[in-house]
Amino acid sequence: MNERLASRWPLLSIRRLTTRFQTMEGAVTAVDDLDLDVHPGETLGLVGESGCGKSVTALSVLRLLRCPPAEIQGEVLFEGQDLLSLGKEGIRKIRGKAISMIFQEPMTSLNPVLTIGEQIAEAARLHDRMSTKEADRWAVEMLRMVQIPEPRARSREFPHMLSGGMRQRAMIAMALSCNPRLVLADEPTTALDVTIQAQIVNLMGRLKQEFKMSMVLITHDLGLIAETVSRVVVMYAGQVVEEGPVRDLFKDPLHPYTRGLLGSVPIIGNKEKSGRRLKEIPGIVPSLLNIPLGCRFHPRCGEAQPACREASPPLVRLADTRCVRCFQFKEGAEEEADHGAS
Repeated sequence: MNERLASRWPLLSIRRLTTRFQTMEGAVTAVDDLDLDVHPGETLGLVGESGCGKSVTALSVLRLLRCPPAEIQGEVLFEGQDLLSLGKEGIRKIRGKAISMIFQEPMTSLNPVLTIGEQIAEAARLHDRMSTKEADRWAVEMLRMVQIPEPRARSREFPHMLSGGMRQRAMIAMALSCNPRLVLADEPTTALDVTIQAQIVNLMGRLKQEFKMSMVLITHDLGLIAETVSRVVVMYAGQVVEEGPVRDLFKDPLHPYTRGLLGSVPIIGNKEKSGRRLKEIPGIVPSLLNIPLGCRFHPRCGEAQPACREASPPLVRLADTRCVRCFQFKEGAEEEADHGAS
């Protein structure tokens, strides 16, 4: 077995990650005191409603946020090296080589004035020191690997000349061109129709095994999470509210927010549950400029108690594999270090 897969230590270990933005209206904390581990060979799901901090977490890891106005604090250890302490040249050597990212909208992420082949070949030239001819051949091979028909011809085309599904495949080819050890996939199927989504998911699963890499799948699609990942982290308003193996979390969700998310998903094929009325989570996600006191979810929670309005619950560990941020589980549980979340 590959040593990377056999290792017991996390490939990526995030501790106390806090990302703030200075805006005209005031300071916004998009990610608040986040702890997260990704293990070798693992596919981790990061889920939550829009604006909960999922994408900002990934962009913070690779330091792709403008600084200022973004202020990133904490520790992001990749193979034991703190990415937040690296200089510009140091982090550039990591981006695209050891860690790569698949963005949610390839049309805005791909360069419109460069051909698809040129954009894939660029990473190979920069990181693997290939000659121009070698990189061009490798770009065609990567397009073939992601199952784009007529890859040589497609490599000479510009992004606007490809369909949405082909652009996403090209984005995946670019992300994998330097054989990364970790891929951050940010809503990789959002803009695609259902049939193409399934093809992209299957493709990513096959390539993950082939390249022996780890992956963080960022999405709000719980169906995609159920089919793809081994462990799930649920975020709400910048904080982790629950974490656990995907089977345990779907079978027995602990946090009221997680139960609300699962209750809003239609179930097809189960006679007992397919006819049930879908439940909605009342209210809206709070503005990060006006975070409620106490538990951030309490204004929308049907189980809120007086304590929920007065103090923020800590993230407690119920077992080696499960965590939850809710006062219902405080008694008798071992508290995980919670570093002053507001």
